This record gives sequence, structure tokens and C-alpha cells, in this order.
Amino acid sequence: MATTPDPRSTHPKLARALERLASSDLSADCASPAPPQLLQAIHEFNAGEFFEQHETLELLWRATPGEIRHLYEGILQIGVGMYHLVHQHNFHGAAVKLDHGIRLLEAFPPACHGVDVDRLRLDATRAREALLVLGAQNLEQFPRELTPRVHLVGER
Repeated sequence: MATTPDPRSTHPKLARALERLASSDLSADCASPAPPQLLQAIHEFNAGEFFEQHETLELLWRATPGEIRHLYEGILQIGVGMYHLVHQHNFHGAAVKLDHGIRLLEAFPPACHGVDVDRLRLDATRAREALLVLGAQNLEQFPRELTPRVHLVGER
């Protein structure tokens, strides 16, 4: 059985982001409409274009001041996790990146920029749990219906 990666112990950059998020009031930023680049990245993510969503969100994430940028990073990390799983068959990379994305999104309210953050976090957690049960040797058995999607609030 593959060992479960422990992403919580060795990533100081993630720890610093989580510390800043814990002391931030994100309500005003989250109430604002989603930037066009985020909407483009959501479309790419939901189309399974995980590499492309990474490129789109990385540009937005790096160009955005303030802690709202970690919303983009959280979505980006979940997409990268799925890229590792679906395209690279990389158990460790998938488990760690999914965990990082989930943890970043935990700091956000249930909805932010119109994104249903709670639903994405829950779906990504289910995907990661399924991945961990399968282990590295059985990645091809990952149920594709567990691939997370980014939903806007009110979408089914």
C-alpha cells in the first residue's frame, strides 16, 4: 500500500498563506464579481483542461494583491492535483496538490466571487479520499465522476 503524503509538515509557503488568510477579512473581496480571467479558468477547469486553467489562474494569482489571490491559488492547486492524477498518473503530486487546494479554500466563506467554494472543497475532498483509498498502483481505477468541477453559486 502506498504511503499517504503528509503535505502539512513541510510546506512553509502554504503555512504562511494560511496564517495570513486566518487573520484576513475576505468579505468585501468575495462580494465583488469574478474577474474575467477567473471565469475563463473555471471554463478550462470544468472542460478538464487542467494545464490551461493553471496557466490562466497563475497569471491572475500572481497579478492580484491581497489575500483574495489565494482563492485563485486554491482552485489552481485542485486543478493541478487533477492534472497529476489524470494526465501524469502521479499519486504523490495529486494527493499533495489536492490537499493544498482544499486547505487554502477552507479559509474562504462558502461563496466567493460567485464561486461555490464549499461545493468545490467538498468535491475535491471526495476526490482526494478516493485517490488515497486507491493508492498509487490503482490510479487508473479513479472514478471520473469524482472529478471536481467549479460551480458558480446557484448552478446545479
